[in-house]
Amino acid sequence: MSAPKKRTLLGLLGVTSTLALLSGCSLKSDDISGMGYPKNVSSVNDISLSLWQGAWIAAGVVGVITLILILWPAIFHRKNDEKKGEFPKQTQYNIPIEIVYTIVPFIIVAVLFYFTAIKESEIVDLKTPAQHEITVEGIQWSWQFGYPEAGKNAVVTGTPENPPTLYMPQGESVRFTITSNDVVHGFWIPAFMIQMQNLPDRTNHIQFTANKLGTFPGRCNILCGRNHTQMIFKVKVVTPEQYQRYVYSLKVCA
Repeated sequence: MSAPKKRTLLGLLGVTSTLALLSGCSLKSDDISGMGYPKNVSSVNDISLSLWQGAWIAAGVVGVITLILILWPAIFHRKNDEKKGEFPKQTQYNIPIEIVYTIVPFIIVAVLFYFTAIKESEIVDLKTPAQHEITVEGIQWSWQFGYPEAGKNAVVTGTPENPPTLYMPQGESVRFTITSNDVVHGFWIPAFMIQMQNLPDRTNHIQFTANKLGTFPGRCNILCGRNHTQMIFKVKVVTPEQYQRYVYSLKVCA
C-alpha cells in the first residue's frame, strides 16, 4: 500500500473511532436507544442500561473498522493489481499486525470486564439497608413468597394450577432471601433483568427496586424436573400504600 493510501486509511479509521467515542461521551444513556433493553422498569435495568448500550456501541465501532479493513484491500488493491497485470504480493508474516490483532481484542475484553465488574458490584450491593424484605422459596413445582413484615406465617404458596403473585411496592427497595427446599431453581423476572438461583444448600440474596407499576411475568429458568414449565408466577408492582394494605391483609389472615 502506498504512503498516501496508508495515510488515508489511517485517517478514516481515526475519524471513525473519534466520532464513535465523542458520540458515546456526549450522549446520556436516556438519549440512546435501549436496543431492546427495557428502560426504567427496575433499579437493575437502570444500572445495566449504560453497560448494554456501551457494549453495542463498541461492537458497532469494531464492526465498522473491521468492514473498512476488509473492503479497502478487496477494492483498491484488486483494482491496482488488475491494472498492472501483476499477482498481488504475498506476505506470510506481519509481526506488527499480528501484535495489534492480539492486543486490541485483549483491551476490548479487559474494558468490558472492568465495566461489567463495576455494574455487578452495584447490582449485588447488600450494604444499603432495604425498606422491605421478601422471602422466595422454590418448590417442585411452584413458588412460596413470604412477607416477614406481616409475621413469620405470612406466606403465599402457589401451585402449578394456581401460580402465586409476588407483590412489590413501587419505588421502594426490597431485599429478597432466596432458597429452595428440594432442587435447584431459578428465580427469574425477565422485565426486571434479574435472575438468582434458588439453591437447596445455601441462601442467596438480591436487592432491587421496582420502578414501574404493572404486572410482569416471572418463571423458573433452570430445568428442575417434570413440571418445570409450570413454575411460573406474576409480579405485581403497586403503590406503597397498596403494598402496605396487602401486607396488612396477610397479617390479619396469618
